Amino acid sequence: MTQIDSETKPKSKLLFPGLESFYAIAVPLAWPIVRIAVGWNLLVHGWGKVTRGPSAYIGGFVEQGFDPALPWIWGALIIEFVGGIALILGLFTRFFAAAAAVEMLVITVLYWKAGFSWLNCGYEYTLLWGLICFAIALRGGGPYSLDRRIGIEL
Repeated sequence: MTQIDSETKPKSKLLFPGLESFYAIAVPLAWPIVRIAVGWNLLVHGWGKVTRGPSAYIGGFVEQGFDPALPWIWGALIIEFVGGIALILGLFTRFFAAAAAVEMLVITVLYWKAGFSWLNCGYEYTLLWGLICFAIALRGGGPYSLDRRIGIEL
């Protein structure tokens, strides 16, 4: 794989050149913002499973066809709660982002018949978050991550 030299591509001109110093500071922060937002979203969903306990979700999971339900519930709890924390920190980023992308794919398939709109119990929300998780899995934690700090990532 070759990396395109940034100097070979023509650089676009800013409409407001005075923003260049702002972008120099802000652009490197864009990826951690995305990663933290996804991690927070997962963490909040996982926290519900932690506080209510896995048994509160058995009926819903069995209704969706996941029987026995407990292994699936524990899997979702770990991906969402532990994975959410890991994504916020940028630790084992690719693993947990890929796991969350697969989880979102499964949920997207479950809601496919309802159509796209999340307002009609469709797959809009899970498709969006799944694609973002997939992008994170491809790119990794980025420069502001524990993966980068410890020098090891998947």
